[in-house]
Amino acid sequence: MINANSGPGLLFPKGGWENDETVEEAAAREALEEAGVRGDLLHFLGQYEFKSKTLQDKFSPEGLCKASMFALLVKEELQCWPEQNTRQRSWLTIPEAGECCRYKWMKDALEEGFTKWLDDQMISRSKKANDM
Repeated sequence: MINANSGPGLLFPKGGWENDETVEEAAAREALEEAGVRGDLLHFLGQYEFKSKTLQDKFSPEGLCKASMFALLVKEELQCWPEQNTRQRSWLTIPEAGECCRYKWMKDALEEGFTKWLDDQMISRSKKANDM
């Protein structure tokens, strides 16, 4: 997780995507730019809606946005990255991350999306082990 630039709490890397990239490519790019990590996207965790004060305009007065969340297997932690002067990364357990999430939708993504996916992975591995 990374620190928020405006206020308390921690966030997962997030942002928009460019016209020439997929949502998966955007997720990997945001993880690199904001948290300084590279890895493999393992699973799409779901889409979550939230309101953004900075994206309120005449077309979307409420600033409604959708975030696509992914599980990322981190393979490389960079010493230098684009936003290192404004962002600090933190490695947390799942319960710690849930307590530190600045936004409810991020906590929901962690608890509903990631935890369910992780539980499914453990069940699948257990079944495979029992079949051997």
